[in-house]
Amino acid sequence: GKVSEVGEVLTRGQIDHIVERVGEFGEDNRAGLPGTLHRVSCMRSRKGAIVGLTMRVGRVMIEAVENHMPEVVVVDEIGTEMEALAARTIAQRGVMLVATAHGGSLSSMLMNPSLCDLLGGIQSVTVGDEEARRRGVSSKSFLERKAPPTFDVAVEM
Repeated sequence: GKVSEVGEVLTRGQIDHIVERVGEFGEDNRAGLPGTLHRVSCMRSRKGAIVGLTMRVGRVMIEAVENHMPEVVVVDEIGTEMEALAARTIAQRGVMLVATAHGGSLSSMLMNPSLCDLLGGIQSVTVGDEEARRRGVSSKSFLERKAPPTFDVAVEM
């Protein structure tokens, strides 16, 4: 069995070596590397054997784009501010990015400081009396999107 990983083909022996170094994978098929932000996920066959590995860290994602110039990057889960920044950097380079980010809803993700940048972020804005009347609001202070979102399309499930 051979598995592709950012342009490299891994042999069964290499996968076994990495699994041995990482340690046990939890029921969610993930394992962390102590003292780092790295997290390794395993892909299992129907019989439960580990047949592939994925690792995601912001800098690794950017290096993959710089070194391999892919047209599409697929990310398992964006969960940290560093990964969100890497996703924005990749998207700004014209690479199609397909990713998941977990939250209760899109509005709850806006309140998550690590993930809100994916949706453009929010900022508090204060406007004058005339602008408040034009907008039809009684309060002169409100939240608005800070920047364009990282993704053109978001699906809430």
